[in-house]
Amino acid sequence: MGSSGEEQLSQLVSDADLLDGADTASCPAALLKEFLQDRDKHFPSNGQGPFFYIGGSNGASIISAYCRSKGWQRTQDSRREDYKLKWCEIKCRDNYHSFREGQQLLFQLPNNKLLTTKIGLLSALREHERTVSKVNRMPPGTQPRVLKMEDFFPETYRLDVSNERQAFFTLFDETQMWICKPTASNQGKGIFLIRSQEELATLQAKIQSMDDGPLHCKIPFRGPQARVVQRYIQNPLLLNGKKFDVRSYLLIACAVPYMVFFGHGYARLTLNLYDPHSSDLSGHLTNQFMQKQSPLYMLLKEDTVWSMDHLNRYINDKFQRTKGLPQDWVFTTFTKRMQQIMSHCFLAVKSKLECKLGYFDLIGCDFLIDENFKVWLLEMNSNPALHTNCEVLKKVIPGVVMETLDLALETSQKSLRGQKMLPLRAQRRFALLHNGEADPRPLLRPRLGATGARPRPLAPLPHACPRPRPPGPAPNTGPAPGEPCAERRGTGHRGS
Repeated sequence: MGSSGEEQLSQLVSDADLLDGADTASCPAALLKEFLQDRDKHFPSNGQGPFFYIGGSNGASIISAYCRSKGWQRTQDSRREDYKLKWCEIKCRDNYHSFREGQQLLFQLPNNKLLTTKIGLLSALREHERTVSKVNRMPPGTQPRVLKMEDFFPETYRLDVSNERQAFFTLFDETQMWICKPTASNQGKGIFLIRSQEELATLQAKIQSMDDGPLHCKIPFRGPQARVVQRYIQNPLLLNGKKFDVRSYLLIACAVPYMVFFGHGYARLTLNLYDPHSSDLSGHLTNQFMQKQSPLYMLLKEDTVWSMDHLNRYINDKFQRTKGLPQDWVFTTFTKRMQQIMSHCFLAVKSKLECKLGYFDLIGCDFLIDENFKVWLLEMNSNPALHTNCEVLKKVIPGVVMETLDLALETSQKSLRGQKMLPLRAQRRFALLHNGEADPRPLLRPRLGATGARPRPLAPLPHACPRPRPPGPAPNTGPAPGEPCAERRGTGHRGS
């Protein structure tokens, strides 16, 4: 790209920021130029192209700049059906109903709530563990090593299930701290700690009043019982005395076949020193929304987000010798563990996800490390925050978004043409977790390069996902999958 091209791209980023209502600092032009120039070596623009639609402001300026660099036009009409890409914060049933498989890209799998709500993830992991335990009934010593929930997921109980609720009430004592979370909230909303019999009694009273209320039968999912209680990890590893967690990414770039990736993110720290006895939630929850409540946030916000390199250096310096850790523990042992956990969670829902060629998803995964360097998965979030309000995020987020889109485009095109997925030219920082080309084949597959061609049948094998139809208008087949338009915002939209 020559100097004139660079000037056009700088103007493009500036225009995108204005159109998306974002300030120019939130979308760094230099970083976008670097990523887009590198990408354009492999994926040149074809000039004036199709339409794209962005619903919401989360990451909108980066997504818009990417699409405009390809010559695509932005539409503000959410009902327009002839789009190439639709990226929405809130899922809407109509999006999935009108989706043209094999021709379009649509952000968020319709039922990603199997992973991205607290109850969904808990239920999926429990069912998967029961299934695996039945299948792996082998002699002791010959069983393959399979993750168990207790290895990575804090003990959790559903408050919307009577026997689980009673089990929790029975086992509770004041020597342990618990954290109560709504199943589908974001930004720390509705979260509180349970440390005393008095706090437990308050929770019991709220649940009882909801059970006795006249609306209980109509909207049981929206009451206090739609919560989980989770054993609080009281011995977190601290960074300079502050609690932290790590945001990483699970990318489902293609759903037919599944192409699933792991991506590094960043560490999120609290502003205040960790005090397990404090009632101030900002010392217990690391998300940016909670930290922004502090009057010191604007002054100290750069201290609340560390790069993975920074975290790696800190752990090398502070703990490598004293804890006997390998060199670069963050990029070796810790990374491998996060990948194992993500793969395990994906396999737990793989057969249940609603998937078509063109669906893709980026899920934010939050991990906590305790003082014994055990890795815990806290939650998985749909529509993860893509804000760039501090320097580390300005370096991380644009690359995550653009590689997500590059991989979604390349894998969908290869799938439609019947080409082998690997190697992937778009793959740079993301690591492959699952290549679905080896999965059982579905019933139909389009011919190579078949524009309007009739699909040829394959041997009937079980598979959760139908193969794509050849290009053409999507038939009206009745109710579509997905969530109603009024669905909540993704749990990941919580501040970086």
